[in-house]
Amino acid sequence: MVRINGKKEDADGMVLQEYLVRNGYPPAGIAVECNEEMVAKSRYAEYVLKDGDVVEIVSFVGGG
Repeated sequence: MVRINGKKEDADGMVLQEYLVRNGYPPAGIAVECNEEMVAKSRYAEYVLKDGDVVEIVSFVGGG
């Protein structure tokens, strides 16, 4: 299991970009951290989620 934003998900073996698309995350305006390290957007298509990973997906919100 992979913990994503505090929730256990059956995503081990899935490519990060595929997970993001399947779950409706917009390609722009998000940042992804895996095991306390930022994942570069250029690596989303090759980054494979592994059992035990802890992932945080943060959306940027504008305002003032």
